[in-house]
Amino acid sequence: MDHWMRIGLSALVTGTVASLASTAALALLAKGEGKGALQPTNATSHWLHGDEGARHDELDVAHTAIGYGTHKASALFWALLFEAWLAARPPRSSFELLRNACAMSAIAAAVDYGATPKRFTPGWELVLSKRSLLATYGALALGLAGGAMLARGWINKD
Repeated sequence: MDHWMRIGLSALVTGTVASLASTAALALLAKGEGKGALQPTNATSHWLHGDEGARHDELDVAHTAIGYGTHKASALFWALLFEAWLAARPPRSSFELLRNACAMSAIAAAVDYGATPKRFTPGWELVLSKRSLLATYGALALGLAGGAMLARGWINKD
């Protein structure tokens, strides 16, 4: 299989696992803070709906589908960068893979909340505490690592 095709397919698996893991973490953390489980995902639609999306706690296309789709696209972007990094410098152990996933998640957090205009941040800060944001990026790291391991088993078999 072509090198870039392998990276792209791996990123699809890795990004999907990372988006599901972080979305589950968002829902659990929101409930733990007394908020609605869908509020963080709906808040991600704030690039389109403004801060009103963070107050919305019902399942709908305008907020939930747009919010999750935006988050999934972001996770796929970070997974593509992560998979390209792994292809260039393959980790020698599961620990190195997890360390690299943590580094990629930290880079994502720094870009999301340090370099991105407020309108295009994930919007989770409108709903959750900083502690929960940190935990969410931890879940993203675990999702990147788990997805990469899964992709290696499915796609990278020779």
